[in-house]
Amino acid sequence: MKEIVILSGKGGTGKTSIVGSLAAIADSKIMVDCDVDAADLHLLLRPSVKEERDFISGKTATINEKECNQCGLCQDLCRFDAIRDYTVDPVSCEGCGFCYHICPVEAIQMKECISGRWFISDTAYGPLVHARLGIGEENSGKLVALIRGKAREIAEKENLDYIISDGPPGIGCPVISSLSGVDLALLVTEPTLSGIQDLERVIQVCRHFGIPAVLCINKYDLNEDNTHRIEKYCLDEGIEIVAHVPFDNIVTESIVQGIPVVEYSKGNVSAKISEIWRHISERCR
Repeated sequence: MKEIVILSGKGGTGKTSIVGSLAAIADSKIMVDCDVDAADLHLLLRPSVKEERDFISGKTATINEKECNQCGLCQDLCRFDAIRDYTVDPVSCEGCGFCYHICPVEAIQMKECISGRWFISDTAYGPLVHARLGIGEENSGKLVALIRGKAREIAEKENLDYIISDGPPGIGCPVISSLSGVDLALLVTEPTLSGIQDLERVIQVCRHFGIPAVLCINKYDLNEDNTHRIEKYCLDEGIEIVAHVPFDNIVTESIVQGIPVVEYSKGNVSAKISEIWRHISERCR
């Protein structure tokens, strides 16, 4: 079993559109949407939810009014000013548990916090594990690790060959959680100045964790000068470019229809994405 993650370093490069098409092309695989802060792979794959669970992340203090003697010790010692008038503000509370330990009458309890939900679903292209982190909630890296683990369990149980993960943008905690331990990272960039800068950063992250990476330049014909700049950088850094995908409005049309572009049209874009999968599958043998 091989695990492949698709990363971009930034949002808007077309990463999820490519993942949706790879899901339609590849056989014997499970998909994972690791962009738990703004999940959107389900918009293309249209999953039917089989299993839904709460994501428990940390704890929040609560005060039992009947047992509290209003000594004020918790209010005085809370470093986050989360306790006012003997009531805990769940937004300000960091769940450190200090108030719980120093309360002389044991009136404070630490309750588990539900920070989101995760799902195991069926799609027309195979199983999908995805999640939705609550608004303003933390521990997205922990949630990514959880759904990746569930996907691996399913892949081992059903003897699948591939785990294909749609990674989050940027280089932060959820990206690191998506990247650690995978067999290959497919980086998707676009020929813009921000795309080039963020590509350089995500390549550094891949190298730090010893993950081999290949590159796809999406919409390469929008700025061929920047495309040449990316090509030169990859040549100097030893990064293989597996495809140049042209800009085509057919991709936008397929997204509006909620269909992967390789299923919607058999044009040049679909051919290039098929070429990406051929390179990836050969490299993962």
